Amino acid sequence: MEFAAPRFGSKKDPSKAPFFWLCAFYVVYCARPEDWIPGLHYLPLARITAVLALWGLFNSWGRTKRKPKDLPVESRYLLAIIVLLFVGGILSPIWPGGAISHAMDFSKVYVAWVLTFLLVTDFERLKRIIFIQASSVAVIALISIVKGHDKPRLNGALDGMYSNPNDLAFCIVLALPFCMAFMISSKSFFAKMLWIVGMLFMLTALLLTASRAGMIDLACAGTVALWHFGVRGKRFYLIAGALIVGAGLMLVAGGKMKERLESLSSGVSQEDVDGSYEARKYLMEQAVRGIEEYPVFGVGVNNFINYSGDWHEVHMAYLEMAVEGGIPVFILYVLFFRRGFRNLKRLRKMKDLDPNQRLFIGALHSSLVGFVVGALFAPVAYQFFSYFAVAFTSVLLKILEENKQNSTGAAPSPTPSLREVYVNYAGTGAVAPVR
Repeated sequence: MEFAAPRFGSKKDPSKAPFFWLCAFYVVYCARPEDWIPGLHYLPLARITAVLALWGLFNSWGRTKRKPKDLPVESRYLLAIIVLLFVGGILSPIWPGGAISHAMDFSKVYVAWVLTFLLVTDFERLKRIIFIQASSVAVIALISIVKGHDKPRLNGALDGMYSNPNDLAFCIVLALPFCMAFMISSKSFFAKMLWIVGMLFMLTALLLTASRAGMIDLACAGTVALWHFGVRGKRFYLIAGALIVGAGLMLVAGGKMKERLESLSSGVSQEDVDGSYEARKYLMEQAVRGIEEYPVFGVGVNNFINYSGDWHEVHMAYLEMAVEGGIPVFILYVLFFRRGFRNLKRLRKMKDLDPNQRLFIGALHSSLVGFVVGALFAPVAYQFFSYFAVAFTSVLLKILEENKQNSTGAAPSPTPSLREVYVNYAGTGAVAPVR
C-alpha cells in the first residue's frame, strides 16, 4: 500500500490577501489616481485600502510569519510621534479640532508602516512595493508634464501633494534611485528602456518645476546613487550617461531652472524682489518663536500657518515638526530617521549578499540622503515617502537576518553526558562506547 507524501507547500499563504490590499494602498497613495482621474475623488480610496489590509491581517492573525512583537524600535518611535501629536492637538492653543483631524490623517502612515513590516516577508515582495512607488512617481511626472505644460513651474498641474512644484520635485528625487536600481537589475531590454524613459520624464518634470531645492537635492542624492551604482558597482557608463543626459535636458527644458540657479550666485531674482527670501526668513523666525513659546507639545499639526499669521508653512521639515509637535516629537523624529541610516549601515556590512540586494541597499541609502537634504528646504514632515524608506530598510534587514538564520539551520545538539550515554544503551543490550 502506497502513501502519498504530504504537500507542505500547498497550504494557502494567509498573508496573500492583506498584502494585495497593502499594495493597493501604496498605489492609491503614490499614484494619487483620485487627483487626476475624474470621479475618483469622491471615494476615500486610501482609507478603504488601509482598512481592507488591516482586516485581512486580523483574519490571518497568528498564522503569519511575523508578529507585532517583532516590530523594531523605529516603529515605536513613529507610534510615539503620533501619540504626542494627538496630545498636542488636544492641548493646541490655536485650533484643537484641526490639529486632531490632521494628526488622524497622518496616523495612517503607522498603519501602512506596520503592515509593510509584517507582510513584506521576502525580497520579491519588497521589490514589488518599491516598484509601485517608483513607477507611480514616473507616471505622475508624465501626467504633470502633459496637464501642466502651460502652467508656470507645473504649479497646480495635479492636486494633492503633487500640486506644489517643490513637493513634486522632492518626490521625484526620492524615487529616482529606485528607478535606476530597477533599470540596472532588469534582464529585459524592453524593461530597461521603459525605466530609462520613465527617468527622463521624471528629470524633465523636475527641471520644469524650476525648484532650486529640488535641484540641490538631486545633486546630493544623485551623487550617492552614482557612487553606489557607478563607482562601487563598476558601471562607469552610468556616470558618463548621467552627465550627458543632464546636460542635454538642461539645454532643452532647463531654461527656468537655469535662471533660478543663477539667482543663487547673483543674489537677485524676481522672487527675491517679490520678497520670497524675506518671507521665508520671517516664517523661520516665527517657527523658532513658536518653539520657544510652546516647547513641549507645539501648536498642533498644520496649525503653524495660523500661528504665523502669514498662512504659509515653514519651508523646513525639521522646524515644521518641532513647532507643530514640540521638542520631544522633534527628537523622536530625528531618532526615527537615524534608525534608517543605522539599518543601512548594518546592511552594507553584510557579506554574501545578492547583487540585486546590494543595488536596492544603495538605492535606499540614496533616497534617505535625498530626504535629509530635501527636508532642509521643504515642509514635507507629514509626507509618507520618507517613512516608507525607513520601513524598507527595516524590512530588508529583517529579511536578510531571517534568511541567514534559516540557512544556518538548527543549532547542533550538545554533546551527551556519560550518564545519558549509559541510559541510552542500557535498554538495548549493547555495550556503551567508552569516551
